[in-house]
Amino acid sequence: MVHENREQPYSDYDRFAWFYNRYWGPDFCRTVFEVYESTLFPELPGGARILDLCCGTGQIAARLQGMGYDVTGLDGSAEMLEYARVNSSRSKFVHADARSFDPFSLGSKGSVTGGPSSFDAVLSPFDSLNHIMSVEELREVFLRVRAVLRPGGLFLFDLNIEDDEELRGSSFDIVGVDHACIIRSSYDQLKRLKRYDLTMFRLEDGHYQRTDLALYQRYHTTETVLGVLGETGFDRVRIYDARADFGEARRDCRIYYLAG
Repeated sequence: MVHENREQPYSDYDRFAWFYNRYWGPDFCRTVFEVYESTLFPELPGGARILDLCCGTGQIAARLQGMGYDVTGLDGSAEMLEYARVNSSRSKFVHADARSFDPFSLGSKGSVTGGPSSFDAVLSPFDSLNHIMSVEELREVFLRVRAVLRPGGLFLFDLNIEDDEELRGSSFDIVGVDHACIIRSSYDQLKRLKRYDLTMFRLEDGHYQRTDLALYQRYHTTETVLGVLGETGFDRVRIYDARADFGEARRDCRIYYLAG
């Protein structure tokens, strides 16, 4: 995940990490692999090297590793990465911001350090790049992805887009024996800005601890995303509608981009 301050890796998601690991990570992993199996995996060699950009709590990395791929995960939340290292103990994880990581720091296959252009694919799942607030910063992410991909490598990511439900806003909750999470969302159509207000409770040391958190997503238009991909050297792009092409029935409406 990302944050306005590039000098300090994103930490807001630290407070959400326990809930994300328990509910969001496993659920989205199951959904997204149906997409990967029909779009990405047929294009990859066996043992391909994959960068999981904004990897969250590592459920996707774990499944990729189990399929024989060589996986590196990168995320701005240190707490998310603590769960990721447990969920996918054989993967390498890097604490860094998607907009400002050093492509040389990720290393080439079989080494601790090395040059860029070493990954066969870069994934950025679960609308992670909606957390990029500006076109300029989206360009920074794409430039770094381009730098770490080998010639012919692929970049697959998904982004939430507007639909009628966004304009109405929504709320839902998760309640367990010793925890609860209430999420309320609103959408500013003029700014194309989605806001999520989270109120979380966990029973710790015999007392419920409350945490409140606001998270934001920018809903970049498809035209904008395609334009920035072209500017950063991705001249082959396929787009897929999650609902129309894959039958996804999730709350959000999303587009998948497969770029090379």
